[in-house]
Amino acid sequence: MTQSRQFVVEADGGSRGNPGPAGYGAVVIDPVTGETLAEAAEYIGVATNNVAEYKGLIAGLKAVKALVPDASVEGALQVRVRMDSKLVVEQMSGRWKIKHPDMKPLAAEAARILPASAVTYEWIPREKNKHADRLANEAMDAGKRGKQWEPSASTAALDLPPVSGPPGDAAAGAAKARAAMSTRQETAATPQVGWGAADLGAPATFVLLRHGETALTPEKRFSGSGGSDPELSAAGRHQAERVAESLAARGTIQEIISSPLRRCRETAATVGARLGLPVQIEDGLRETDFGAWEGLTFAEVRERYGPDLDAWLASTRTPPTGGGESFAEVARRVSATRDRLTTRHAGRTVLLVTHVTPIKTLARLALGAPPESLFRMELSAASLSAVAYYADGNASLRLLNDTSHLR
Repeated sequence: MTQSRQFVVEADGGSRGNPGPAGYGAVVIDPVTGETLAEAAEYIGVATNNVAEYKGLIAGLKAVKALVPDASVEGALQVRVRMDSKLVVEQMSGRWKIKHPDMKPLAAEAARILPASAVTYEWIPREKNKHADRLANEAMDAGKRGKQWEPSASTAALDLPPVSGPPGDAAAGAAKARAAMSTRQETAATPQVGWGAADLGAPATFVLLRHGETALTPEKRFSGSGGSDPELSAAGRHQAERVAESLAARGTIQEIISSPLRRCRETAATVGARLGLPVQIEDGLRETDFGAWEGLTFAEVRERYGPDLDAWLASTRTPPTGGGESFAEVARRVSATRDRLTTRHAGRTVLLVTHVTPIKTLARLALGAPPESLFRMELSAASLSAVAYYADGNASLRLLNDTSHLR
């Protein structure tokens, strides 16, 4: 019996004029890991929104079929299509009749690609369909330049500010992956060579330690680089001692580098005293400047600066109220710091004592994850994470939010 494979297809289409210059985008996702398995986008000339949306659906379903050779076998796969087009979802689900002559052949084509029993349709709001929407806009932008969309140039899954390059360069890494994916069928018979075939040498390994608690931590108050620079609380000092014991037992740390903020310097000093290592200060490891939100809880910011908070949550390019740093600005600062330190400490294991946002940013960039992933990571006080950076520019996330030493 064939084992069923599961996929999520997200698709979208748009027209700048309706009808007007139009394009579509589609992405195939592994629902278990969240990994992007395939992307498709195309500028289709002058068309309506609905035609472009159907074209996106067709492209997404064809991408699944290309991934599953036995897609026509009953029970071989389950595909969940997610779109923000109510029209397409309802028509393909059979709940709405298809009356428009332009839609009928497109719906029929979509229905023929995979067995009807294998595909279900779900409407989602537009803000949850960002990846496909960006692909569609990339296709329309390419059409405006008289070109077609190319997978190697896409940043639809990233929405990243420019970074200075490898190692750990998410934009470059994702572009390489897309280019490889686009030629997968042509090279299917050729054995693929992974990292194991090359001698990359010892990586620069950063063990990332979030500082111990301050008085603000358990109250979940914004505490960045523009506030009161609090010291460790009694609980935070105890956490620093526990992590120092754990790192001493492992015996792998060769250098210690800390954010200039007091809570990190105190945590680093405790570890350094136990390991017999001096503490270096690196300004690029400081926390985000949260502007007027410093010292406030999330609820207090919501009450006082509601529209600003909504804008900040919607875009990593939006700074907090009062001239703080946007997460995009922090990403540029942290990636530049990462590049300096990986070059300087190649082959060594270095403890970086820093904050929530820099650690999450390093993890995100190592994975090539989109900016919104910052809001989906948990990072406890005095937790340990680790990223290794190799000579060829690849990064490997080894650990995230380990608090076993605190138990």
